[in-house]
Amino acid sequence: MDHALPTRVYVVSDSVGETGESVVRAAAMQFHPVPVEIVRAPFIHDFEGIDKVINAIRMHGGIVVFTLVIPELRDDLITKAKEYGIPYIDLLGPVVATLGQALCQEPRRQPGMIHPLDEDYFKKVEAVEFAVKYDDGRDFSGIQKADIILLGVSRTSKTPLSMYLAHKRFKVANVPLVPEMQPPAPIYTVSKDKIIGLRIDPEKLNVIRQERLRTLGLAENATYANVERIKIELAFADKIMSKIGCVIFDVSNRAVEETASLVMDHIERVQ
Repeated sequence: MDHALPTRVYVVSDSVGETGESVVRAAAMQFHPVPVEIVRAPFIHDFEGIDKVINAIRMHGGIVVFTLVIPELRDDLITKAKEYGIPYIDLLGPVVATLGQALCQEPRRQPGMIHPLDEDYFKKVEAVEFAVKYDDGRDFSGIQKADIILLGVSRTSKTPLSMYLAHKRFKVANVPLVPEMQPPAPIYTVSKDKIIGLRIDPEKLNVIRQERLRTLGLAENATYANVERIKIELAFADKIMSKIGCVIFDVSNRAVEETASLVMDHIERVQ
């Protein structure tokens, strides 16, 4: 079968659509490298919005995945999908119905409840702002205030890991380790329990850095991606992390989510 053109999956939601997109992306990984294009259709609050999605699928092809909690909209989408032979998946409907039976209670049918503007929400926003401010050694004063401090050489996923953990309400500062620059003094004075060292295989890092250079339009043989230079950087990082005595996680073949889970488990154990 020719998979040159990606299959389109329309994610329809009466909120931002993050839940549906996350589920589709997780499922799509099981078919890698077959391409899947995700088209998000958020904030669908009326029948007109449903019609636009249906017409787009009729024109371009694809399937529809939805997380609609308003029964009238959900039923309208299902009816039209069946009418035009469009494959559809209702992600929330069966779960809500089963929970309702188990709890002997009717659902509230209120869109957007996964992101309420409560104390928890504002803690998440504060953590994200913290991660941005203290990203990649921009301001070392954040080390004293952080819940988690990430150490590692360039391209060990420090920034994406910081942002992921921030969405879990952890204030994260990340510190790049470079042989030509001694680490900031505070990393030797804060509790080693909240410091996380990130290690990576040199060959893997070489591939990642070469791709980074290509993205920037730079020569792939630059010192930044040189294997010997990478080994020097990693040896320096290992020396610093050993001196601190912090826990170290190898990120060579781990997704950000998997590394984050290890970090959170560690923090929970030492608290």
